[in-house]
Amino acid sequence: MSAIRKFFASRYTKEEFSWILQDWANSVYSLMITTAIFPIFFKTVTTNAGVTAANSTAYLSYANSIATFVVAVMAPVLGALADYRGYRNPMFTISTMVGVFSVLGMMFAGSDQWMFLLILYTISAIGFSASNIFYDSSIMDVTTYDRMDRISAAGYGYGYIGSVIPFVLFMVIMQFSQLSGDVIVKIGFFITAVWWFVFTIPFWRHVKQKHFMEHDKHPVYDSFARLFETVKHIREHKHVFLFLIAYFFYIDGIGTIIKMATAVGTDVGLDGNSLIVILLIVQIVAFPFSIIYGYLAKKIGSKNTVFLGIATYIIICILATGLKTYTDFLLLAICIGTAQGGVQSISRSIFGQIIPANRANEFFGFYNIFGKFSSILGTTLLGITAQMTGNSLHGVFSLILLFLIGGGLLFFVKINPQTTEEGA
Repeated sequence: MSAIRKFFASRYTKEEFSWILQDWANSVYSLMITTAIFPIFFKTVTTNAGVTAANSTAYLSYANSIATFVVAVMAPVLGALADYRGYRNPMFTISTMVGVFSVLGMMFAGSDQWMFLLILYTISAIGFSASNIFYDSSIMDVTTYDRMDRISAAGYGYGYIGSVIPFVLFMVIMQFSQLSGDVIVKIGFFITAVWWFVFTIPFWRHVKQKHFMEHDKHPVYDSFARLFETVKHIREHKHVFLFLIAYFFYIDGIGTIIKMATAVGTDVGLDGNSLIVILLIVQIVAFPFSIIYGYLAKKIGSKNTVFLGIATYIIICILATGLKTYTDFLLLAICIGTAQGGVQSISRSIFGQIIPANRANEFFGFYNIFGKFSSILGTTLLGITAQMTGNSLHGVFSLILLFLIGGGLLFFVKINPQTTEEGA
């Protein structure tokens, strides 16, 4: 144990490692709840309640849309409020605990209580997404600008492993336990909540808000005022705005591939077990490559590293048109794993380098908006193309457009780390 402690102590400060562990902690939600366990369990519960398959899918889609909309609308306001001294960490704690307790609450859903389950899922998604606004922005408080690429990449990298370990534990229980399916799923909910909570403790202990703004007697009113002022004077941060537009396009392509991979895999004839294996492969491959991207950014620059990831995704979209077998899909999944976490982590780092440090939460609120609403364009483009051509693989090919636009706009973004604090 001491060897492990020495290994991390030689590479990261206590604050940096505590921040990285938060990615390790909350990534379990993305894999276990958003992707793997909850959707399947929800389908079972709705079937028991007599809800049709089409309606249950629609209800789950509505829940995701509501959660996304609520967070996207609230993000800038929450971010602006969190920039005040002493506000961010309590807001992070509240949103995290909302997520954790909502997941725990899912354990008490009856076999046909789909509405209760769906409400808890929506609340948990809001808590998870809101906590990430405060988490992302706190990178400004734990490291320096020259280490930001590396630390952000490490967060994503260890986050992938942090989601795989509890998922594998759940799969082992499911494979060898004699318990009923419902009980096993609820054990999965318990594992998720406990993992998320326990590995958040170092963040609570060691990550403090160092960059902040002093507030007057009316912090909520002042937050709205600053928010409108930022929107009004966005031209003063033209490279921030240009980066957000570029990010909107290329992260949309990445998000669409992540969300639609299962559907596309089903279209080429893959069964559920094969899709789970592929999902794990992506997570495992993404771990080392996220770390590698952090080192690459130091060698060739942050923008060039993102360009490398975008180029990889363009190749993926081209190769996708020839998918026919499980082996083809497996190789493509490995390619996705090499770029997925790297592009996301270095993008987060670039944004952190070009915004005012004491308004980080506010600006990351906008970052969150562009990330959330970007989920709409890519899925629509893929769907329309798939319907027009009768082939979902052609829909994947159409995503090249998003990567080209995003990469083209990113070319004009200048990365000059913000070293000054801005006034209100």
